[in-house]
Amino acid sequence: MLKLIVGGLAALLLVASAVLWMLRPGTQRLEGSVAPDFALPDQNGQIHRLGDYAGRWLVLYFYPRDDTPGCTREACRFRDDIGILGDLNAAVVGVSVDDARSHAGFARKYALPFPLLADPDGDTAAAYDSLLNLGIARFARRHTFIIAPDGRIAARFDKVDPATHVQEVADTLRAMQRAGAALAPRP
Repeated sequence: MLKLIVGGLAALLLVASAVLWMLRPGTQRLEGSVAPDFALPDQNGQIHRLGDYAGRWLVLYFYPRDDTPGCTREACRFRDDIGILGDLNAAVVGVSVDDARSHAGFARKYALPFPLLADPDGDTAAAYDSLLNLGIARFARRHTFIIAPDGRIAARFDKVDPATHVQEVADTLRAMQRAGAALAPRP
């Protein structure tokens, strides 16, 4: 009986160690570094590349799954505040490991006016250190990046509250744009 208990505890420790190893932070993309390029299809099959957004701000947000409560709340907040972000010269793009067909249904169901990019292999999520790989299942972590018009990461959000995140992104964009305008040479 004792041998069975010890064996069970050893197996539990092995599983816990594996899970903690998979959840460890990776090499984070730091603010100021060049944003990794991507070429991914959206919900309509159109390929989007980082270069498509050159010259304007890009809010690139990663989310775990279509049609889940937190992801739906976050997507609908981006939808509801798309005008505010547009006024800040920012495009919004969502990315998850779901396929384009899943994205199409999700976007249609909630009338999402921005692209949802399919990253089924998780390569783009991994390049942004936003992939959670549990072996049998992979998810994009709920992370957001503000990419500056020059293609560099201007801000990174790792702790995202779907209910308030869009306001945080808009406030950060405003502050960065004010700071940039204050530094720009005057004629």
